[in-house]
Amino acid sequence: MKVSKASDVLANELRERILTGEFPEGVGLPAERDLVTQTHMSRTTVREALRILEVQGLIRIKAGRTGGAFVQRPGEEAMASTVNLLIRGQQIRLADLLGMREAIEPYCAQLAAANRTDAELELLDAAVAALTDDEGPLSTFLEANVEWHVLVARASHNKLLSGMMTALSQAIYAATDDEQFVDLEVRHTTARAHATITAAIRDHDGEAAVRRMTRHVHSYAAVVLGADEDREIVVP
Repeated sequence: MKVSKASDVLANELRERILTGEFPEGVGLPAERDLVTQTHMSRTTVREALRILEVQGLIRIKAGRTGGAFVQRPGEEAMASTVNLLIRGQQIRLADLLGMREAIEPYCAQLAAANRTDAELELLDAAVAALTDDEGPLSTFLEANVEWHVLVARASHNKLLSGMMTALSQAIYAATDDEQFVDLEVRHTTARAHATITAAIRDHDGEAAVRRMTRHVHSYAAVVLGADEDREIVVP
């Protein structure tokens, strides 16, 4: 039988108390010396447990006289970071990432059309405007492209979809930062597609948003993967 380390046991207990709301967000955990007294564990074990929770994004450590370990809820960035580690660690192929995006992003667009706010629409419009700059470097275009896709997911108001799309968009950006995949024609086509999808979201037209997003992500995948059919592309 595998015996858990004491630090893992303590981290698991504290994690459960955080996730169930016993320790609300922003509240400080008991001081190290108090945890040592309460758990009868060594200070080294307590510190290791706190480091585990910090890495998992469940607490933030603040130094100084008013410092300590303060509870924070894991958010979109934590999920995106975890998914990105999986993508890079497993060397997921670009074709698989694009296929995943084709599967979930049209639904993001449908939800965005139903749930978007005026403020979110303004951000989408700004991202579309940034995509129309033909003279800017490819990196600027790709960053604006990522921003737009993430904004659509956030406008869905589904945090799981938002976190997943953040990870996918960042990984696709890393794999396509190459003029071989994204030339000027692709830039123009992408900008036009984003504008029409944004228009559907503005009009609360979920059916049009799904239809246009489906066509866009499928066409983009076909162009990118068709640029080098013989090379197996993995995310760097």
